[in-house]
Amino acid sequence: MPRARYKQLVDRFADEIRSGQLPPGTQLPTHRQLAAEQRIALVTATRVYSELEQMGLVSGETGRGTFVRETALPPGHGIDQPPATEGMVDLNFNSPSIPGQSNLLRQALRQLSISGDLESLLHYQPHGGRRHERALLARHLEARGLNIDADQLLIVSGAQQGLAATAMSLLQPGDVVAVDALTYPGFKVLAEVQRLELLPIPVSDDGPDLQSLAQRCQQRRVKAVYSMPTLHNPLGWVMNSGQRQQLIAIARQHNLLIIEDAAYAFLAETPPPPLFTLAPERTVYISGLSKSVATGLRIGCIVAPVHYIPLLERTIRATTWNTPALMTAIACGWIADGTVAQLESEKRRDASARQAIARMALAGLDYVSHPASYFIWLRLPEDARTDLIVMALINARISLSGAEPFAVTDNPPHAIRLALGSVDTDTLTTALQQVREIIGRYLY
Repeated sequence: MPRARYKQLVDRFADEIRSGQLPPGTQLPTHRQLAAEQRIALVTATRVYSELEQMGLVSGETGRGTFVRETALPPGHGIDQPPATEGMVDLNFNSPSIPGQSNLLRQALRQLSISGDLESLLHYQPHGGRRHERALLARHLEARGLNIDADQLLIVSGAQQGLAATAMSLLQPGDVVAVDALTYPGFKVLAEVQRLELLPIPVSDDGPDLQSLAQRCQQRRVKAVYSMPTLHNPLGWVMNSGQRQQLIAIARQHNLLIIEDAAYAFLAETPPPPLFTLAPERTVYISGLSKSVATGLRIGCIVAPVHYIPLLERTIRATTWNTPALMTAIACGWIADGTVAQLESEKRRDASARQAIARMALAGLDYVSHPASYFIWLRLPEDARTDLIVMALINARISLSGAEPFAVTDNPPHAIRLALGSVDTDTLTTALQQVREIIGRYLY
């Protein structure tokens, strides 16, 4: 087939999609039908659709066909989506806040202004934090089931930097990392930047398919596994003790590094012990105060086997030198005086109350969540078009996320994630009612 003819087909479809002649949601002919209609080879028909997909104009779905995408979605919508603009109801990002937190900050700044330690905050700090601050964070993590020494802990600028420092220190470009088929988008971005290969593991509502993980470790040279065992984002599960032991057994058999993300673990009361506690020789535990205290307080920690600490410390030096001393001082002051523990307790109650609102507003819809989490995974029927629903919600001034940012596979499920923690409860109630109404337009 001459190149001009092939390009003509691509251009014709592109023009018809962009002009609205082929509206979003339109199912295109199958590859075989297109080949027969246009008298072209099957491989050429596949190439036409492949190029349209690369242009972001269509999406191919295994077992269903090829559909016109909603091209009006903002270019950044997905893994790189920016925060919601002014006037939008933000159900995309979680920034949970309790009334009175700004007063706590004022008090903390006043206290720091009269402290005898103020001068030291103007100078370079040790790369992993001052020892007394590391010890304080180590004691704070006792409530999470960790019993560690300050020498095993490094202070970083939030859990995301903890993940980045871990990947930069302990993994190499090209390394294969097993992840849940639905996972935290920030780790996907990190893997892309670090050129890591993500190997998706099938998931259910109760956890990862660990038998599948074991099989893939036999087939591939897997270097690490990234896991959120305590309150998974976006599915909300808490892995039980048996699942944790099975995951650790696989990791030991195949010599895997375990990267344990505990960003939301504070919301789960009395979960099983962390993976780090069960396998301290190969687990790196990462947490932060962004969700439990404030997203602007970029303080987190890495807990790791002692032999990894020098590598991690060197990466911190190469990237940020140290966590800002003022931020660390505020965070440590709040840990010491019980403010963090109080905020975590209040946010568990707040998250539970928001889940109750969601249960009322979304009754009858198919979703999964943890009863004390700040998000919901809302599944849509197979014949629904997620991009159309997301666009309709954006037009209604509600910002949320489809499945694509969380999906590691090429065919994201038909679902949306609702973040419940960034708006007041009255706004949340109204927004969720609108979500239900708009979804209903596309389902019935």
